[in-house]
Amino acid sequence: MSPPETERRIHDLVVRIDRTLCVGFGDCIGEGAAAFVLDEDGIAVFATPEAVSRDALLQACESCPVDALTVIDASGHCLVPS
Repeated sequence: MSPPETERRIHDLVVRIDRTLCVGFGDCIGEGAAAFVLDEDGIAVFATPEAVSRDALLQACESCPVDALTVIDASGHCLVPS
């Protein structure tokens, strides 16, 4: 089994999941259910983040209480964590 994808380009954003920081609270799923799921280890992985709006994706990433999700915009600015 290959390791889970930890970075993906979605809309005009690059989203990264830091699997060492994620503790599986699931706040990102509550905010953007289609974007993320918890894997068998209880760690966030990408589901179908393209299915949620850019704003919903940003909200989902922003909701992470341990900053395990990072979002970089097209110009290289870090939007999340803010």
